[in-house]
Amino acid sequence: PMTTDYEPRLFARDDEIRMLGEGLLACALPREAWTHEAHLGACLWLLTERPDVDVDAEIGGIIRRFNESVGGVNDDTQGYHETITQVYIAAVKTHLAEVGESVALHEAVNALLLSNRGRRDLPLRFYSKERLFSVPARRGFVEPDLASLDLI
Repeated sequence: PMTTDYEPRLFARDDEIRMLGEGLLACALPREAWTHEAHLGACLWLLTERPDVDVDAEIGGIIRRFNESVGGVNDDTQGYHETITQVYIAAVKTHLAEVGESVALHEAVNALLLSNRGRRDLPLRFYSKERLFSVPARRGFVEPDLASLDLI
């Protein structure tokens, strides 16, 4: 469940985020390290420092592989969720366009985590719970039913 009252764990150094991103790609992170903050940090890192990775096309496979590497299951009720992932990719891209390229990686990630776009309940601003937590939304991208993602 997505919680609304939560203080994000912020990053002190760029290398913390790079290690998470590299660990994700290598399936070398412990399961407990794959937090909300790690998801957003790794996404921002991929988009800014790994132009060789086509995030839009590859992120589903990357996360599914990681989930399986730590004993997780990607099925109709758990594991990778395509719609939530796409919402956050859109949020990270919009955030990056606003903060620009001159800010340090950890500062960009921390600003995202402290913003409305970094909140754990962000998708619920655009989707009803019924639509967001449906099997079609987990398996593929579904359009929002409450507000346009253009508002992200």
